[in-house]
Amino acid sequence: MTLHAAIASGRAAVITGAASGVGLAAARRFATLGMNVVMADRAAEALATAAAEVRAVAANGAAVDCLETDVSDTGAVERLRDHAFARFGDVAVLMNNAGVGGGGHAFERPDAWARLLGVNLGGVINGVQAFTQAMVDQNRPAVIVNTGSKQGITTPPGDTAYNVSKAGVKVLTEGLQHTLRGLPGCQVSAHLLVPGFTYTGMTRRSPEKPPGAWTAGQVIDFLLERLSAGDFYILCPDNDVTRAIDNARIAWAAQDITQNRPPLSRWHPDWQAAFAEYMADKA
Repeated sequence: MTLHAAIASGRAAVITGAASGVGLAAARRFATLGMNVVMADRAAEALATAAAEVRAVAANGAAVDCLETDVSDTGAVERLRDHAFARFGDVAVLMNNAGVGGGGHAFERPDAWARLLGVNLGGVINGVQAFTQAMVDQNRPAVIVNTGSKQGITTPPGDTAYNVSKAGVKVLTEGLQHTLRGLPGCQVSAHLLVPGFTYTGMTRRSPEKPPGAWTAGQVIDFLLERLSAGDFYILCPDNDVTRAIDNARIAWAAQDITQNRPPLSRWHPDWQAAFAEYMADKA
Protein backbone atom coordinates (compact mmCIF):
# COMPACT_ATOMS: atom_id res chain seq x y z
CA MET A 1 0.00 0.00 0.00
CA THR A 2 1.27 3.47 -0.90
CA LEU A 3 0.97 5.70 2.14
CA HIS A 4 -0.29 9.27 2.18
CA ALA A 5 2.56 11.71 1.49
CA ALA A 6 2.34 13.04 5.07
CA ILE A 7 3.09 9.60 6.53
CA ALA A 8 6.85 9.54 6.10
CA SER A 9 9.90 8.59 8.12
CA GLY A 10 11.46 11.58 9.86
CA ARG A 11 8.27 13.60 10.00
CA ALA A 12 6.24 14.11 13.19
CA ALA A 13 2.82 13.05 14.46
CA VAL A 14 0.96 14.57 17.41
CA ILE A 15 -1.72 12.36 18.97
CA THR A 16 -4.10 13.21 21.81
CA GLY A 17 -5.71 10.47 23.86
CA ALA A 18 -2.52 8.55 23.16
CA ALA A 19 -2.20 6.58 26.41
CA SER A 20 -4.56 3.82 25.26
CA GLY A 21 -6.90 2.56 22.58
CA VAL A 22 -6.90 4.04 19.09
CA GLY A 23 -4.47 6.81 20.08
CA LEU A 24 -1.88 4.36 21.36
CA ALA A 25 -2.32 2.14 18.31
CA ALA A 26 -1.72 5.16 16.07
CA ALA A 27 1.39 6.20 18.01
CA ARG A 28 2.78 2.68 17.75
CA ARG A 29 2.12 2.47 14.01
CA PHE A 30 3.59 5.87 13.18
CA ALA A 31 6.70 5.09 15.23
CA THR A 32 7.20 1.78 13.43
CA LEU A 33 7.11 3.77 10.18
CA GLY A 34 9.96 5.95 11.45
CA MET A 35 7.87 8.97 12.35
CA ASN A 36 8.65 11.08 15.40
CA VAL A 37 5.70 11.03 17.78
CA VAL A 38 4.38 13.35 20.45
CA MET A 39 1.89 11.50 22.64
CA ALA A 40 -0.54 13.57 24.73
CA ASP A 41 -3.01 12.47 27.39
CA ARG A 42 -4.37 13.57 30.78
CA ALA A 43 -3.42 10.27 32.43
CA ALA A 44 0.24 10.97 33.18
CA GLU A 45 1.24 7.57 34.54
CA ALA A 46 -0.50 5.63 31.77
CA LEU A 47 0.97 8.02 29.21
CA ALA A 48 4.52 7.40 30.43
CA THR A 49 3.99 3.65 30.25
CA ALA A 50 2.50 3.90 26.76
CA ALA A 51 5.37 6.10 25.54
CA ALA A 52 7.91 3.54 26.74
CA GLU A 53 6.02 0.87 24.81
CA VAL A 54 6.06 2.99 21.66
CA ARG A 55 9.78 3.81 22.00
CA ALA A 56 10.49 0.09 22.05
CA VAL A 57 9.08 -0.33 18.52
CA ALA A 58 10.24 2.96 16.96
CA ALA A 59 12.18 2.56 13.72
CA ASN A 60 14.83 4.59 11.91
CA GLY A 61 15.84 6.50 15.02
CA ALA A 62 12.37 7.98 15.53
CA ALA A 63 11.93 9.91 18.78
CA VAL A 64 8.89 9.53 21.03
CA ASP A 65 7.92 12.33 23.43
CA CYS A 66 4.98 12.47 25.81
CA LEU A 67 3.32 15.52 27.32
CA GLU A 68 0.56 15.46 29.93
CA THR A 69 -2.22 17.49 28.33
CA ASP A 70 -5.81 18.32 29.20
CA VAL A 71 -7.24 19.01 25.75
CA SER A 72 -10.16 20.95 27.23
CA ASP A 73 -7.61 23.59 28.30
CA THR A 74 -6.79 25.90 25.38
CA GLY A 75 -3.45 26.90 26.89
CA ALA A 76 -2.43 23.28 27.39
CA VAL A 77 -3.09 22.48 23.72
CA GLU A 78 -1.12 25.54 22.65
CA ARG A 79 1.78 24.32 24.79
CA LEU A 80 1.48 20.93 23.07
CA ARG A 81 1.76 22.66 19.69
CA ASP A 82 4.75 24.72 20.80
CA HIS A 83 6.46 21.62 22.20
CA ALA A 84 5.98 19.65 18.98
CA PHE A 85 7.30 22.38 16.71
CA ALA A 86 10.21 23.23 19.03
CA ARG A 87 11.19 19.57 19.27
CA PHE A 88 10.74 18.49 15.66
CA GLY A 89 10.15 21.65 13.60
CA ASP A 90 7.29 19.90 11.86
CA VAL A 91 3.84 18.37 12.37
CA ALA A 92 2.78 16.12 9.52
CA VAL A 93 -0.09 14.41 11.36
CA LEU A 94 -2.39 15.80 14.03
CA MET A 95 -4.82 13.29 15.53
CA ASN A 96 -7.40 14.97 17.74
CA ASN A 97 -8.43 11.71 19.33
CA ALA A 98 -8.96 12.29 23.08
CA GLY A 99 -12.44 11.38 24.24
CA VAL A 100 -14.54 10.43 27.25
CA GLY A 101 -18.00 8.96 27.74
CA GLY A 102 -20.62 9.08 30.44
CA GLY A 103 -22.60 12.23 29.71
CA GLY A 104 -26.30 11.57 30.00
CA HIS A 105 -29.67 12.21 28.43
CA ALA A 106 -30.86 15.65 27.43
CA PHE A 107 -31.85 17.03 30.82
CA GLU A 108 -29.63 15.35 33.40
CA ARG A 109 -26.13 15.66 34.84
CA PRO A 110 -25.07 19.14 33.68
CA ASP A 111 -21.61 18.69 35.18
CA ALA A 112 -21.09 15.50 33.17
CA TRP A 113 -22.28 17.28 30.03
CA ALA A 114 -19.78 20.10 30.59
CA ARG A 115 -16.91 17.68 31.17
CA LEU A 116 -17.72 15.54 28.14
CA LEU A 117 -18.25 18.46 25.76
CA GLY A 118 -15.08 20.11 27.03
CA VAL A 119 -12.99 17.08 26.07
CA ASN A 120 -14.77 15.52 23.10
CA LEU A 121 -15.72 18.70 21.25
CA GLY A 122 -13.77 21.47 22.94
CA GLY A 123 -10.58 19.44 22.75
CA VAL A 124 -10.93 18.99 19.00
CA ILE A 125 -11.73 22.66 18.52
CA ASN A 126 -8.64 23.56 20.57
CA GLY A 127 -6.48 21.23 18.50
CA VAL A 128 -7.77 22.59 15.20
CA GLN A 129 -7.37 26.21 16.24
CA ALA A 130 -3.93 25.74 17.81
CA PHE A 131 -2.30 23.69 15.05
CA THR A 132 -3.95 24.32 11.69
CA GLN A 133 -2.36 27.60 10.61
CA ALA A 134 1.11 26.42 11.61
CA MET A 135 0.60 23.21 9.65
CA VAL A 136 -0.58 25.16 6.59
CA ASP A 137 2.44 27.46 6.84
CA GLN A 138 4.83 24.49 6.56
CA ASN A 139 3.95 24.18 2.85
CA ARG A 140 4.30 20.41 3.12
CA PRO A 141 1.77 17.58 2.94
CA ALA A 142 -0.02 17.15 6.28
CA VAL A 143 -3.25 15.72 7.65
CA ILE A 144 -5.56 16.54 10.52
CA VAL A 145 -7.56 13.51 11.67
CA ASN A 146 -10.44 14.11 14.07
CA THR A 147 -11.99 11.09 15.76
CA GLY A 148 -15.76 11.08 15.48
CA SER A 149 -18.30 8.33 16.07
CA LYS A 150 -21.24 6.70 14.36
CA GLN A 151 -23.19 7.94 17.36
CA GLY A 152 -22.58 11.45 16.05
CA ILE A 153 -24.28 10.51 12.77
CA THR A 154 -27.19 8.21 13.67
CA THR A 155 -27.48 9.57 17.26
CA PRO A 156 -28.97 6.53 19.04
CA PRO A 157 -30.87 7.03 22.29
CA GLY A 158 -28.86 6.76 25.49
CA ASP A 159 -25.91 9.08 25.95
CA THR A 160 -27.22 12.20 24.23
CA ALA A 161 -24.28 14.25 25.50
CA TYR A 162 -21.82 11.95 23.73
CA ASN A 163 -23.88 12.08 20.53
CA VAL A 164 -23.92 15.88 20.61
CA SER A 165 -20.15 16.03 21.08
CA LYS A 166 -19.43 13.69 18.19
CA ALA A 167 -21.99 15.35 15.92
CA GLY A 168 -20.13 18.58 16.62
CA VAL A 169 -16.81 16.96 15.68
CA LYS A 170 -18.34 15.86 12.36
CA VAL A 171 -19.59 19.36 11.54
CA LEU A 172 -16.33 20.98 12.64
CA THR A 173 -14.24 18.63 10.51
CA GLU A 174 -16.44 19.10 7.45
CA GLY A 175 -16.11 22.88 7.80
CA LEU A 176 -12.36 22.60 8.35
CA GLN A 177 -11.84 20.58 5.18
CA HIS A 178 -13.99 22.98 3.19
CA THR A 179 -11.84 25.88 4.38
CA LEU A 180 -8.55 24.08 3.73
CA ARG A 181 -9.43 23.08 0.20
CA GLY A 182 -10.20 26.72 -0.60
CA LEU A 183 -6.75 27.97 0.46
CA PRO A 184 -4.46 28.45 -2.57
CA GLY A 185 -1.60 25.98 -2.49
CA CYS A 186 -2.69 24.41 0.79
CA GLN A 187 -1.21 20.94 1.34
CA VAL A 188 -3.13 20.17 4.54
CA SER A 189 -6.29 18.07 4.47
CA ALA A 190 -8.76 17.16 7.22
CA HIS A 191 -10.36 13.76 7.71
CA LEU A 192 -13.11 12.39 9.94
CA LEU A 193 -12.23 9.01 11.47
CA VAL A 194 -15.41 7.12 12.41
CA PRO A 195 -14.55 3.85 14.16
CA GLY A 196 -16.98 0.96 14.32
CA PHE A 197 -17.26 -1.30 17.36
CA THR A 198 -13.69 -1.22 18.68
CA TYR A 199 -12.32 -3.00 21.73
CA THR A 200 -10.74 -0.21 23.79
CA GLY A 201 -10.72 0.98 27.37
CA MET A 202 -13.82 3.09 26.72
CA THR A 203 -15.86 0.22 25.26
CA ARG A 204 -14.41 -2.73 27.16
CA ARG A 205 -17.06 -4.73 29.02
CA SER A 206 -15.17 -8.02 29.39
CA PRO A 207 -11.54 -9.15 29.63
CA GLU A 208 -11.73 -10.71 26.17
CA LYS A 209 -12.46 -8.93 22.91
CA PRO A 210 -15.98 -9.70 21.65
CA PRO A 211 -15.99 -11.45 18.26
CA GLY A 212 -17.82 -8.53 16.65
CA ALA A 213 -15.28 -5.90 17.65
CA TRP A 214 -12.22 -4.69 15.80
CA THR A 215 -8.95 -4.03 17.58
CA ALA A 216 -7.56 -0.51 17.73
CA GLY A 217 -4.78 -1.67 15.41
CA GLN A 218 -7.33 -2.65 12.76
CA VAL A 219 -8.82 0.83 12.96
CA ILE A 220 -5.40 2.37 12.29
CA ASP A 221 -4.76 -0.04 9.41
CA PHE A 222 -8.03 1.11 7.87
CA LEU A 223 -7.21 4.76 8.56
CA LEU A 224 -3.90 4.53 6.71
CA GLU A 225 -5.52 2.73 3.78
CA ARG A 226 -8.29 5.29 3.40
CA LEU A 227 -5.96 8.28 3.89
CA SER A 228 -3.92 6.97 0.98
CA ALA A 229 -7.13 6.79 -1.07
CA GLY A 230 -7.99 10.40 -0.17
CA ASP A 231 -11.19 9.66 1.73
CA PHE A 232 -12.62 12.36 3.98
CA TYR A 233 -15.19 10.15 5.75
CA ILE A 234 -13.18 7.21 7.08
CA LEU A 235 -16.14 5.09 8.15
CA CYS A 236 -14.83 1.86 9.66
CA PRO A 237 -16.72 -1.41 9.52
CA ASP A 238 -16.23 -4.06 12.18
CA ASN A 239 -16.73 -7.82 12.34
CA ASP A 240 -20.52 -7.47 12.62
CA VAL A 241 -21.37 -4.33 10.65
CA THR A 242 -20.49 -3.89 6.99
CA ARG A 243 -20.26 -0.63 5.07
CA ALA A 244 -23.57 -1.51 3.39
CA ILE A 245 -25.28 -1.77 6.78
CA ASP A 246 -23.77 1.53 7.90
CA ASN A 247 -24.87 3.23 4.69
CA ALA A 248 -28.44 1.98 5.14
CA ARG A 249 -28.62 3.08 8.77
CA ILE A 250 -27.22 6.52 7.96
CA ALA A 251 -29.65 6.96 5.07
CA TRP A 252 -32.60 5.99 7.29
CA ALA A 253 -31.53 8.55 9.91
CA ALA A 254 -31.36 11.31 7.28
CA GLN A 255 -34.79 10.32 6.00
CA ASP A 256 -36.32 11.06 9.41
CA ILE A 257 -36.05 14.67 8.24
CA THR A 258 -36.86 14.28 4.54
CA GLN A 259 -39.85 12.01 5.24
CA ASN A 260 -41.03 13.92 8.34
CA ARG A 261 -40.81 10.90 10.62
CA PRO A 262 -40.46 11.15 14.40
CA PRO A 263 -36.86 11.74 15.53
CA LEU A 264 -34.85 8.57 16.09
CA SER A 265 -37.60 6.62 14.36
CA ARG A 266 -35.31 3.61 14.10
CA TRP A 267 -35.94 3.12 17.83
CA HIS A 268 -39.56 4.39 17.86
CA PRO A 269 -42.06 1.58 18.59
CA ASP A 270 -44.34 2.69 15.73
CA TRP A 271 -41.49 2.44 13.21
CA GLN A 272 -39.57 -0.63 14.33
CA ALA A 273 -41.28 -2.99 11.91
CA ALA A 274 -40.75 -0.60 8.99
CA PHE A 275 -37.08 -0.22 9.88
CA ALA A 276 -36.62 -3.99 10.13
CA GLU A 277 -38.23 -4.42 6.69
CA TYR A 278 -36.05 -1.65 5.25
CA MET A 279 -32.88 -3.23 6.59
CA ALA A 280 -33.88 -6.68 5.35
CA ASP A 281 -34.34 -5.22 1.87
CA LYS A 282 -30.96 -3.44 2.02
CA ALA A 283 -29.20 -6.58 3.21
